[in-house]
Amino acid sequence: MLEKIGITAFTNLVPTTEQIGGIAVGLSLGLSPLTVFIVSLTVNCLLFFPVYLALKILYENFLSRINLFRKYLKHVRKRGKPYIDKYGVYGLTLFIAIPAPLTGTYTATVLSWLLGLDWKRSFLAILVGSSIGAFILLAGYLGMFYFLSFIGG
Repeated sequence: MLEKIGITAFTNLVPTTEQIGGIAVGLSLGLSPLTVFIVSLTVNCLLFFPVYLALKILYENFLSRINLFRKYLKHVRKRGKPYIDKYGVYGLTLFIAIPAPLTGTYTATVLSWLLGLDWKRSFLAILVGSSIGAFILLAGYLGMFYFLSFIGG
């Protein structure tokens, strides 16, 4: 069981996959939906701290020189700033709650750092948004698995 939890946790750490892949992998490995939810949520929320800290430390000295990273920051600002402008830090919750590529913890953390949002409020927004997103994904996957088992006999 620990191996399955580890695989699920690792999948949640992969950028762009995060909860979308982590929840699917955990369920496909036979973990209980509650275990998958807890592992996914814990990993995604705790991911905030190393990413935020790394940005603060590495941006000035290293990351600002990488053209691909600057393009990524431009994309993040363009995609997420309207949410923040309209709803404030609650926009960060909405941004991460919608399960879609590049709206996960990595991007939400970068967005909060990029726009200079308070890290405590940002973490809380990511916690709430990640919880909503995980619930949506879990419900969708469980519904899909039920449907497939129903039509498969």
